[in-house]
Amino acid sequence: MGKIIMQQFITLDGVMQAPGDLYEFEYGGWQRSYVGEEHLALIVEQAHAVEALLLGRKTYESFAATWPSATGMRGLADRMNGMSKFVASRTLSHADWNATIIHGDVVEEAAKLKQEFRGDLLVVGSGDLAQTLMKHHLIDEYRLWVHPVILGRGQRLFREGSEKAAMRLMDAKTLRSGVAIHIYQPEIGH
Repeated sequence: MGKIIMQQFITLDGVMQAPGDLYEFEYGGWQRSYVGEEHLALIVEQAHAVEALLLGRKTYESFAATWPSATGMRGLADRMNGMSKFVASRTLSHADWNATIIHGDVVEEAAKLKQEFRGDLLVVGSGDLAQTLMKHHLIDEYRLWVHPVILGRGQRLFREGSEKAAMRLMDAKTLRSGVAIHIYQPEIGH
């Protein structure tokens, strides 16, 4: 049985919106100045450690518009282009780029995927999907890349009204750029 791992780039104030997209909102692209060789090496390592991506429609469309023409990046482009993707969408009728669309109950389908896969599924971005998976306790591990910047606005990972959830810190690492990577597992029963 695989795990669902959520990897999110967030700010100190919890904003996850548009870390690399300069055009999504006024502070889009806030993560770009923190990306370097150390950052890339860890992303490549994590991409090779999972079996597939589980994405929301908006993140899938953004990735599918960028990654197929990407090359290099220590093999990250090849890995991103080669791995399977599962896309939660109510509106997509067709998806390329090694993608399967989840049209039905995303909670049920995500639970099935966990059972079917030996390897792990990685959720990146995908704000609405992330909210649904968290609400239904389907996230087995959180990898939060906390960037030393405060935006004051933007879509947050942990939104107002989120359920109380206890987490256990499994690992922590600070990159030379000041980005702190915290890995948490939910504590069941808290």
